[in-house]
Amino acid sequence: MTSDAHLKELGEFLKARRAELSPRSVGLPNTGPRRVPGLRRDEVAQLASISSGYYARLEQGRIQPSGPVLEALVRVLHLSDGQRDHVFQLAGKDSTRPRRQRVQKVWPVLQWLLDDLASTPAVVMGRYLDVLAWNALGAALVTDFSQIPEKHRNYVRILFTDPAMRSLYADWHSVARLCVAMLRVEAGRYPQDARLAALIGELSVRDDDFRTWWGDHKVNSVTIGAKALHHPIAGDLTLGWHTLAAASDPDQRLTVWTAEPGSPSHDSLRLLASWAASNTSTA
Repeated sequence: MTSDAHLKELGEFLKARRAELSPRSVGLPNTGPRRVPGLRRDEVAQLASISSGYYARLEQGRIQPSGPVLEALVRVLHLSDGQRDHVFQLAGKDSTRPRRQRVQKVWPVLQWLLDDLASTPAVVMGRYLDVLAWNALGAALVTDFSQIPEKHRNYVRILFTDPAMRSLYADWHSVARLCVAMLRVEAGRYPQDARLAALIGELSVRDDDFRTWWGDHKVNSVTIGAKALHHPIAGDLTLGWHTLAAASDPDQRLTVWTAEPGSPSHDSLRLLASWAASNTSTA
């Protein structure tokens, strides 16, 4: 059982580590001279996706944090493995590190299906909305995923870090907010995954909208809808999208975009398919 003395020591330890970090070291803007060294309490709380009041009580030794909160603070405060074990011990929590998820690779059957969908944009996404595979038209419609380093090939990250995505979607805010809610579902399934925590932390620091929407704690697992796009080659498009989970591996999901036959969007999609095929053959 954790004693008050242990919790007080934990609070002092967190306070000391906070004082050692500069805003620049965690990706925050430097707003000039500070009365005390290091990060402010509210900055640590913001980066860890917890309330300022909750974090203040932690430093005061008044509450016992949960395992996921400790993991978030380990990430935010850049603690070493030894320091991580120390804070978990003080908090009376099991310090066993969660097993790393195996790197996902697209199932061959899904890749074959992608390759056969010449006139339908399609991508396969894995855990955390990682983009695992795509066809030529999917790349032509959204972005050339092959030009993005594999470790950064995540749909939510691309949405928030690539300026072209904000121009592509007519209602970028709705699309991005939906993706944040879908990422929340993933966080519920893998609450201690270090890679997911790092993605959330990075986007929370880089983007005010992401930080606000993540703090809303909204979840959504919708698998069908419609999107309006302003495409640089195909022009304005209204496309339906549908996501299907692979029966053999629910962590791999195929998303396709389609247009109503005979509609202007359908014609534009066919033109984009021809353009994509031409550029693929000459590459």
